[in-house]
Amino acid sequence: MSEKSGAFKRDTTYLDGRITADGRDGWPVEPDRYRLVVARGCPWANRTMIVRRLLGLEDALSMGICGPTHDWRSWNFSLDPGQQDPVLGVHELRESYEKAVPGYDRGVTVPAIVDIPSGGVVTADFRHITLDLESEWAAYHRPGAPDLYPDPLREEIEEVSALVYEDVNNGVYRCGFAQSQAAYDEAVGALFETLDMLEARLATREFLCGERVTEADWRLFVTLLRFDPVYVGLFKCNLRRIADYPQLSRYLSELRSGPAIAETIDMFHIKHHYYESLKFINPTGIVPVGPLAAD
Repeated sequence: MSEKSGAFKRDTTYLDGRITADGRDGWPVEPDRYRLVVARGCPWANRTMIVRRLLGLEDALSMGICGPTHDWRSWNFSLDPGQQDPVLGVHELRESYEKAVPGYDRGVTVPAIVDIPSGGVVTADFRHITLDLESEWAAYHRPGAPDLYPDPLREEIEEVSALVYEDVNNGVYRCGFAQSQAAYDEAVGALFETLDMLEARLATREFLCGERVTEADWRLFVTLLRFDPVYVGLFKCNLRRIADYPQLSRYLSELRSGPAIAETIDMFHIKHHYYESLKFINPTGIVPVGPLAAD
């Protein structure tokens, strides 16, 4: 949505149930009870896929994957036989939202975690989903799973992540969805000022919070991955490319190099999601063939 100034403001009113080890909010952690619904094109969902994979939660938390494109109503399961999720038995993710909240009239977003017995969405709050996978689901982590949110670094992780979210993760959308020149100019200035700061930060350390990968890195990674193939052109974030930043390029390449991460990345889905779904920006739906380095 856009404000009167033409600035984009994200609706962050999510279904926000919490699935916890002790079930204090009514949703206890139980293997095979819940289904994580994602889409490979969405950066917020991609981050959740990465964390689930790194922690080894595949056997405890199943995953449904929506198709790369959607309309105003809903993400949908166009990739599955019969165009229905084989576990939830629905075509549109909206059906699971409506089972949780009859008459649900807000946006349908991914990632979402669905309670399989009731068929209703428990949470779509991407801000908490990965943190809960890292902490509340610890009993089901694989042996040797990384600690992505270590106690000594939590304050630093949240400090740098707050800036990354406002000016980079959400900043690219503030550029692309701006409805006035002033709003765009402000957003693009903040975006590249922050990218310049991150470039300088990564010149003195391997990762955002030192020499180990943390939650903060995966929050930034998913936006950097989409930057040159999507945001530079479609969202007018074209002052510089990530390829023009030596440290950010090194960092992006290092993070995406492992096979576990490669499994979560699908550039076809990413490009088709943005260029085909956002018809108010790209009315022809034409998907560009480049850049070659991103394919």
